[in-house]
Formats: sequence, structure tokens, C-alpha cells
Amino acid sequence: MYAKGQAVIQLMEELAPKSYAVENDKIGLQIGTLHKEIRKVLVALDVTEEVVDEAIHEQADLIIAHHAIIYRPLPHIQTDTPAGRLYERLIKHDIAVYIAHTNLDVADGGINDMMAEAIGLTDTQPLDEVHTDKLKKLVVFVPTTHADAVRQAMFEAGAGGIGRYSHCSFNIEGVGTFKPEEGTNPFIGQPGKLETAQEIRVETIVPQSVERRVVQAMLKAHPYEEVAYDLYSLDLKTRTFGLGRSGKLPQPVTLQELCERVKQVFDVPMLRVVGDLSRTVRKAAVLGGSGSRYVKHAQFAGADVLVTGDIDYHTAHDALAAGIALIDPGHNVEKIMKRGVADHLRRKLEERKWATEVIASQIDTEPFRFV
Repeated sequence: MYAKGQAVIQLMEELAPKSYAVENDKIGLQIGTLHKEIRKVLVALDVTEEVVDEAIHEQADLIIAHHAIIYRPLPHIQTDTPAGRLYERLIKHDIAVYIAHTNLDVADGGINDMMAEAIGLTDTQPLDEVHTDKLKKLVVFVPTTHADAVRQAMFEAGAGGIGRYSHCSFNIEGVGTFKPEEGTNPFIGQPGKLETAQEIRVETIVPQSVERRVVQAMLKAHPYEEVAYDLYSLDLKTRTFGLGRSGKLPQPVTLQELCERVKQVFDVPMLRVVGDLSRTVRKAAVLGGSGSRYVKHAQFAGADVLVTGDIDYHTAHDALAAGIALIDPGHNVEKIMKRGVADHLRRKLEERKWATEVIASQIDTEPFRFV
């Protein structure tokens, strides 16, 4: 059985909720429909002519990419232009395109965490906070026989986290009353008769970003035909999410040694570096994409070096004067997301026993060549 498009995207948004995206970012479904079975998903960094060729050859129904294929409003679609021709081919071959951009940058386990893990950073923190998850309290009334199953379903969906503690809940036993009307199919009792049931009032904490998923899991695990539950907004906040990461290196290394590690783990032939190659670095920061605007953030976080792409000339001079080193392996190192996202989706689909296949694009979309 193949997953529907909406189900695949729901699994994608478990990793990178749309609410994490920065304001006005172009994310979500950009071409096609999700109202269809998805036999194969292609995960790509960019959607280029070559990537579309690959998707057609692989008979993919959906491309999940990091960089938007439609970034500015379109006054028209002319199929004799490069962009128009690309859209035409995707539509003709019924290939949908879904974009996860800054929400994937920000997310736990997203691009910046993938980059930080690749070079071995520990005790990581965001460089620039962009989203703070609000908390809600979910209260549900469950027959005692099913309380454990309902609690576990909510916990597995993301409820019950308080700081470094998980599976947090509060439970009160009591007696519930209800009278099933005609035409109902009650789990306990008979239509037309007032009933009582031993129930447990289960309270737990739910981050707003996973609210829908937790409620769906709770309803699915609950035995009642009509579930009595309450959802309260709280004047509390939980974890803060942001762009970039800073953290400690496993051991001090020279800037030269870190450059060699970056080339290896990100599979780049060469890179640009600012700073004394013999200097010792103990703390590093990473930021996928263009990081010129985040040099001061890295410096404020106490990083000795920032690993990012698209550093401009004047920013390089400013960093040199400020005493922070820069390693620029290029914007394209975000290609690390192809394997990471594919692994996430593959694992989630297998857990649900869906036959949908997920592959990482093999196309190199690096536009620069070194000569």
C-alpha cells in the first residue's frame, strides 16, 4: 500500500514543521497535487532541469526540495523560457514539488544539526533564534482500561515534554456519566440509558507545533465514539529554535585541520578560508546557505570559526579584523539534507508499513566549477 501525498508531507512536517519557517519564506507545495498515491519520492537540494530528468527517469511522483522553484510572484508562465519549460515538464509528468526551506534549517535534526553533527560539534545552540514553541495543556477523559494506551500514543506523538523530562502527565481517577442517544454505538453502555464509567482524567503538555499530531494520535487510541477532551492555551513557552548552530569541537584543532575535515565531510574539492591556518579552534559555528549576516552572531556565541557559504569580500575583511575565522565551503553543502531527509522519510514510512520508496537525488547541482 502506497502513502497518499498528504501523508508523506505530514511525515516531512514531523521533521520540519511549517510554523518554524521565517516570515515570507516560500515553502510548502509549489507545483502539482498531493491528492494522489505517492509511489516514489525524490529528495533534492534544487529543482533543476537535470533533477527533473532524474525524477522522470525514476518515475517519482513527488520531489521534496530545499530551495524554492517559485520564489517570486509569476506574471505569466511562458513555456519557451527556462523556468516555464521546467514547470511544464513537471506538470505534464504529474510530479509535485514541495519545498522545506528555513523550517528545515531551524528544525531539530534539520540542516544545521546535520552540519554540526558532521563536523562533530557538541552542546549545540542556535545562532539566531527565530521561533519559540508555545505550550498547550491537553486534558482527556479515558476509561481506566485504556489510559496507558492513550497516554503512550500522545507521548509518542510529541506530548509530555517538560525541559529534559519526557512522558510527563497528571492523572486523576473519577466517575464519568453519559447517556448515549439513539443511533450511537457506545463503547460502554446502551443507547437511551444513563451510564457511569470509571475514568481517568489525563493531563499533559503539548507544544503547539505538534498539537494536531498529538490530538490525532489521542483520538485514534481512544476507545470512545465521542471523545471528551479540552485543549488550553498556556502563557508558557518551551524550546527556542533558530538558524545556525554553535558548539564545541571534540578536541582543539588547527584551522587548517578543520578545513580538511570540512572538505571531507561535505564532499567539496576546495574551499575559501579567512584567518591564520595555524590558529587553534575549540568552538565552531555552522550555518547552511548564505552566512555573511551571521558572523557577529557566531562571534557573540564565542565561536572561533564560522563554517558557512557565500561570504562576501567586505564581510571577510570585517571578520579578519574582529579575530574570527571563516570557512566557506559554498552554499551547496546544504546537499547534506538529501540523505538526511531521505533517511527520515524512509524510516517513518517503513514504521507505517507503506510501500512508498524514497531516494536521494544523485545530481550535483553545484553551479560553480573550479579551474
